[in-house]
Amino acid sequence: MAKYFDVYQFTDGEAEFVERRENSKYAGDESMKHGDPKKADKSLSGLGNAQVWANRRFGPNLPRLLKKLLCVVVRVDSISEVIDLIQANWDAVVKECAKGEDRKHLVLKPE
Repeated sequence: MAKYFDVYQFTDGEAEFVERRENSKYAGDESMKHGDPKKADKSLSGLGNAQVWANRRFGPNLPRLLKKLLCVVVRVDSISEVIDLIQANWDAVVKECAKGEDRKHLVLKPE
């Protein structure tokens, strides 16, 4: 549903804004239904070489997405809160990301 992605790089526990990328699925075929594998490919193309995708929710393409990157469901409203959650759970994010195509999605929420 996002029209763009804000990309951050996490290094040494710090988050740095890299760029804002357009979600290329909006430039695609609007006849594609929710869960269409082509829709997942379009969204992934907008993420480039990202290793983690944090979002409030993921649809039926979640299994396809997990083969390419770690999907993290965040139960907060602002980007700054997302960054805080990722930083607070960094070890779990790295561990799950390292599982490759066997990774599962994470659900992060404030305590």
